[in-house]
Amino acid sequence: MRDLLTHFPGCPILVVGDLMLDEFIWGQVSRISPEAPVPVVEVRRRTQAVGGAANTAANAAALGGRVTLAGVVGADAEGQRMVGLLRGQGIDTAGVVTDGTRPTTTKTRVVAHSQQMVRIDHEQPGPISESVADALISAVRAALPQVRACVVSDYGKGVITLAVASRVIADARQAGVPVIVDPKGTNYAKYAGATVVKPNQMEAGKVLNRDLRTDDDVDRAGADLRVLLGADSAVLITRGAHGMSLFESGKAAVHVPTQAREVFDVTGAGDTVAGAMAMTLAAGGSLEDACRLASLAAAVVVAKLGTATCDLAELRSAVG
Repeated sequence: MRDLLTHFPGCPILVVGDLMLDEFIWGQVSRISPEAPVPVVEVRRRTQAVGGAANTAANAAALGGRVTLAGVVGADAEGQRMVGLLRGQGIDTAGVVTDGTRPTTTKTRVVAHSQQMVRIDHEQPGPISESVADALISAVRAALPQVRACVVSDYGKGVITLAVASRVIADARQAGVPVIVDPKGTNYAKYAGATVVKPNQMEAGKVLNRDLRTDDDVDRAGADLRVLLGADSAVLITRGAHGMSLFESGKAAVHVPTQAREVFDVTGAGDTVAGAMAMTLAAGGSLEDACRLASLAAAVVVAKLGTATCDLAELRSAVG
């Protein structure tokens, strides 16, 4: 794994998906409101970070990747702020399309004494228009010849429609670019042909309409999801404190234990896993290598508060 990390700097990565702006209002609570039985948060500071697919891009960039991002923002101040934050992290935003008919998805979290009190979502989910989808696919096609891995980050906000998902995956396959899918919803047919699809354990259970409680349940789910996706696709089921399980064609299942020792905030951990996996595949590693490095990167991130990334130095230290 140490050898793989030497190839991370400059690895060209493409991320496609739902973009979000994460806003955090940090404060403290010392009294209850006289108007209602709710705490009064005295605001100390506000911070903003990129979320969703943009956080996946930020994680890949923090690991040394040369990242191109394709997604959709609104014609609003939040969209401008998002693009500014991305460019400040060295991420190419040429593939970010502006849609004046919908706002930039913004999630505002109020945090007091390291505890999230409430989250306020400002968004208009729903499928993007055909014209916006065409612009997005054109941006992806322009980027694919220059990249060595692609992440499709679906948060169910309407960017990764059936048409967009199938076109991106097909074009990536034609270009010889591996595709990591961070899925949403239960229609996994639209991800068919991806290199690996990585639901969490709860998501996998919903797709198969059954509870996954034991290791045997997870093993059967991995096999069944591979049938659903097609013979060419691998499945990675992330399992929180139980690590992650990888299912590839013709190979025994690989169970990677969690590396996390302290967990303060799991916000964006899935984005970290996707970004680290893309970087590993782009650097020439196997899917198993990608899972092991992604597990270490996620352990770094969940030990931080808020939407966070794991940089290359931190991952080197975690590898040991």
